[in-house]
Amino acid sequence: MVEIIFVVEQAPEGGFVARALGESIVTQADSVPELHARVRDAVHCHFDAGKAPKIIRLHFVRDEVIAA
Repeated sequence: MVEIIFVVEQAPEGGFVARALGESIVTQADSVPELHARVRDAVHCHFDAGKAPKIIRLHFVRDEVIAA
């Protein structure tokens, strides 16, 4: 595997939640820099040595509500 993709959403209580597509990896953080570190750590913990993807892609999803 060369790349892993995470869908990142804002958590209702604040901060961010990141979920990997196709893998059982979920992590959360209060800020984007902290999220980067936690995602890297989660990926390296999930995969065996030398098997981790070289690229981690974060796809930020944001809901926006506007009045009609």
